[in-house]
Amino acid sequence: MHVIDILRKKRNGGQLSREEIAFIVQGYVSETIPDYQMAALLMAVWFRGMNKEETTELTLAMARSGDQIDLSAIPGVKVDKHSTGGVADTTTLVVAPLVAACGGRVAKMSGRGLGHTGGTLDKLEAIPGFSVSQSMERFVEIVADCGLAIIGQSANLVPADKKLYSLRDVTETVDNISLIASSIMSKKIASGADAIVLDVKTGSGAFMREARDASELARTMVDIGRLAGRRTLALVTDMNQPLGNAIGNAIEVQEAIEILQGMHRGSDLTTVSFALASQMLQASGLASSEDEALARLDQALASGAALERLARMIDAEGGERRVCDDVSLLPRARRRVEVKAERSGYLARMDTHAMGISALLLGAGREKKEDRIDPAVGIWLSRRLGDRVERGDPIAAFHVDDESGLEEAVRRFSAAVEIASEKPQTLPLIYAKVE
Repeated sequence: MHVIDILRKKRNGGQLSREEIAFIVQGYVSETIPDYQMAALLMAVWFRGMNKEETTELTLAMARSGDQIDLSAIPGVKVDKHSTGGVADTTTLVVAPLVAACGGRVAKMSGRGLGHTGGTLDKLEAIPGFSVSQSMERFVEIVADCGLAIIGQSANLVPADKKLYSLRDVTETVDNISLIASSIMSKKIASGADAIVLDVKTGSGAFMREARDASELARTMVDIGRLAGRRTLALVTDMNQPLGNAIGNAIEVQEAIEILQGMHRGSDLTTVSFALASQMLQASGLASSEDEALARLDQALASGAALERLARMIDAEGGERRVCDDVSLLPRARRRVEVKAERSGYLARMDTHAMGISALLLGAGREKKEDRIDPAVGIWLSRRLGDRVERGDPIAAFHVDDESGLEEAVRRFSAAVEIASEKPQTLPLIYAKVE
């Protein structure tokens, strides 16, 4: 088998075989195929596309390029949830304890935030003592005992994706549905879950700005999961404003804990979290309908069982479980600065990406992998799209430590908010379900 033949075939619009895809992925990881030849293939894929069989084979070849997690020692159906990324997207910290309290098994390997999207690991590390670095043996023990565990990804989990993503970034081939889907699903499949629920974001704070593109990505990933033998479904959800009110790390943990304490009922974050948790229960076979799933989740919340599951996981991973009773134990910024409405009217539009960048400028995110995050800082929104405000009303509170980026953060945030005389049309929270 020769690389040049494979490049020519895809350049001319041919369908690559399982063997050809495996050959080129293995060769690239082992460095027998150089960057310039893989870059040529990526560009051919970008122009010619891949059908669902090719995309699935690429995903599986990438998943097999490194460690594959065996969760068979954990009884029951293991279910995972993945979000394509957004701002104030704290669903994992709400969903996983809810599902575990209903008898589910959530074994989740997560990543860190980069750019305007926060990473689940960064949020968890805002909890004093919490360690995301657990051995696989300990990971399995925690899931078996608590029903959930969230840890950092193995260094050798899908090395093909790490190499390919870096190359896609510098060859302008990131925005291809097959390449995006295979990147996400290879990690989910290698992580060993039996069932996968995907949260595909769309809007101003999402990678997929248009709902039709997000639906296409969702369909592609669901097809991959089905062809790979995993129960997979997706929700396409809105990211035209931050999902929660908290944008940061410690304050996002606080908001998640408050939801599990029974606060913020009816909020967007709570609504989307319940929708995702419902799908996870149904995918696990723990509920036969949406109504049954939601009833079980309501009971898990009202009884305190979901909050207790989160506390048990925090304790098992070395963290201070008392934060579930006293959120003041989380890191606190030195200063709060209010951002106020510059005119009267209705909040008509939010540039969610710009709001995420504002939080990053305060120190809540990182531009490069080696950047240090300040867990205490961030932004807490006090108004949502469609709300009426008068000039001078507070829209948000900035939680600030290092003030060097404050002026620029406030400027970007203020520019990201449009206030109009007419109330805007309400956007759906959930655009579609793909299964």
